[in-house]
Amino acid sequence: MTVEAQRDWLSGVRPYVEKAPLAAFFLGVSSGFPYAMIGATLTSRLAQDGIDKKTITAFTLAFLVYNLKPLWAWVVDGVRLPLIGHLGQRVSWLLLAGVLVMAAVANLALVDPTSDIGATVLAAILVGLAGATFDIVIDAYRIEQLEPYQLGVGSGMTQYGWRIGSVSAGALALVLASRVGWEGAYLACAAFALPAMITGLVLGEPKRHREPTAKRGMSELITSIIGPFTEFFQRNGAIIVLLFILIHKIGDTLGQIVLRLLLNDLGFTNDEIAIYDVGVGFWAYLIGIFVGGAIYARIGMKQSVLWSLILMAVSNASFAVLAGAGHSNWGLAAAIGFENFASGIGGVTVVAYFAALCDLRYTASQYALISAASSIVGRLLTATTAGAMVESFGYVTFYWITTIVALPGVFLFWWMIRTGLVDQAIGDAGTEPTPDGERNAT
Repeated sequence: MTVEAQRDWLSGVRPYVEKAPLAAFFLGVSSGFPYAMIGATLTSRLAQDGIDKKTITAFTLAFLVYNLKPLWAWVVDGVRLPLIGHLGQRVSWLLLAGVLVMAAVANLALVDPTSDIGATVLAAILVGLAGATFDIVIDAYRIEQLEPYQLGVGSGMTQYGWRIGSVSAGALALVLASRVGWEGAYLACAAFALPAMITGLVLGEPKRHREPTAKRGMSELITSIIGPFTEFFQRNGAIIVLLFILIHKIGDTLGQIVLRLLLNDLGFTNDEIAIYDVGVGFWAYLIGIFVGGAIYARIGMKQSVLWSLILMAVSNASFAVLAGAGHSNWGLAAAIGFENFASGIGGVTVVAYFAALCDLRYTASQYALISAASSIVGRLLTATTAGAMVESFGYVTFYWITTIVALPGVFLFWWMIRTGLVDQAIGDAGTEPTPDGERNAT
């Protein structure tokens, strides 16, 4: 390898080992595991306990707590915690939310779905509530740690961490459940909250954190609640941007929550799921993240987001093919590999775009609004119709439907690029200050 080649290689790797992107990785690890605990892992647990499909898909309502997080995100932005508040607004909330997540997961471990489905529902909702609060803090901490030029790499590292956290927790739960039971599996997974908590203690408060208006009276309190939303909706094209956020992920959300039901009905064992869904999917996702970071750097935010949306839409069709083929390890590996590769690319580009939309005064509140809106439609449809659709049409037709409903988001973003709305709606989290005080989009 020549000296010039070595320099090129080092310059390509260096952004990934800077302090802020590394912090984003560990934050992502903790962010991903609560989702796994009430997602695919809980689906497998309920299916193996003999719970019917309609009841299992109704558990998606626990995810809706994530979509409600804008309602209390302003608290994370503006309420100073007693006793530990001196550690900083973001760090103190990281610690509190982390403890709440661990307690909620432990509670879910101790309920028995076969004897008390109501208690299981409540426990899953509590995990969703604690996990959503953890997400609010983690997202705000991550965005404020990253400089605008690091948003692409930082989003990639976040997705690496999120995938490792969710997949590791899910795989660990599957393996332990076969040996020590689901209770012990869930209790062991609670430790995945620690990386984010430790990261906050080591790095301290983000330098880019900007305090909102001080809350000296009722008017200031009201401003702190509605300010993040009024600032966002005053931007040119804000309604169109929100519409894109709402619809772009419908097909993906519908398809993924039903995936474990498909694998269970096709006769895949826990070990096969762990190897192919978790193992192959894990590496395909990591490769997709790397490719996503490279595409983001090479062709920019707008074009990279558009291509990732196209790939994610097409990837749902691979599960229609798998459902038609039946039990096939090679088919499962191919479908999981393609879907996770596409999701890895989208995890970098789309997340970077969403982060760039934030105003640094309201990072927690605005990103909570954006991330909640990005999946609420798909989760509502999944909870209310997905199970019935599978039973009525079968898995093949269901997955073709998820492919078709992903297309409007692709065409809308293409139109937003053509009209300039993508650039016009960017917040100061995604802009660099210039010498004359203006800010340019990265």
